[in-house]
Amino acid sequence: MLAKSTAHIVGFTMKLLQIVPREGTRLYGAMIRKQAEIHRNGRGTFSRAAARKRDTARWTHVRYKGSINLEPGPSQEVEAVIRSSDRSDEARLLSSFLSWLDRHFGEHLSSVKIEYRKSDRDRR
Repeated sequence: MLAKSTAHIVGFTMKLLQIVPREGTRLYGAMIRKQAEIHRNGRGTFSRAAARKRDTARWTHVRYKGSINLEPGPSQEVEAVIRSSDRSDEARLLSSFLSWLDRHFGEHLSSVKIEYRKSDRDRR
């Protein structure tokens, strides 16, 4: 029985996070500013990987393969897509990102929903 359920898990290669802030918190902008501030001070494990755009950001981690794509969602929510070609790095990237969120914005968060999805390359 365990082998069947494990087989289904292996195919998932990306995680979609829906981050819901508490009332009155403009989370997306605060996250972008915090990451930039940490990076300016020569610290931090996340860096911005893509060109600056108003409503999207792509972050990478200093140690783990993969990226985190951030976009503001409806009602001040933030949507994050975590992808990596290495499953263990993807899990570490998710853990690191959740720890970062909790450390810097924990008191401003209402909930974080994680949805597991197959990536486009797995659907072929």
